[in-house]
Amino acid sequence: MIVDSALYRGGVRVPLSPDLTDLAELRERCDTPGSFVWVGLYEPTSEELEACAEVFHLHRLAVEDAVNAHQRPKLERYGDSLFLVLKTLWYVDEQDAVETGEINIFAGPDFVITVRHGQGGSLSQTRSRLEQHPELLVHGPTAVA
Repeated sequence: MIVDSALYRGGVRVPLSPDLTDLAELRERCDTPGSFVWVGLYEPTSEELEACAEVFHLHRLAVEDAVNAHQRPKLERYGDSLFLVLKTLWYVDEQDAVETGEINIFAGPDFVITVRHGQGGSLSQTRSRLEQHPELLVHGPTAVA
């Protein structure tokens, strides 16, 4: 499911209509140098991720890896975009156990798509912190990574 999607210009989130859910239209609005789109997904279905893949021209092998969690950490380059797999860990005190999750990041010149699997590693706080620092977000998708 899409958790959040946003357009950034000059390091600042651009206010958008709350009913804007069309990813193609969102990407079309990314029309000035230095602007980028950030789409956050949580445990998406293959259909949801395929919709992103069509709009952002994601490599099919990377999309397949992002749908099927439990990938090894890695960084792969596909043309002018990158695919990064990160592991998340958190301690569950009640069970005295360590749980794992995964964050997949697709980064291109004008977009970043984050795909989370598992309960840990929510990116909403990360997004909020970055939005408080436009001097970081002005660097585009690499600032998110």
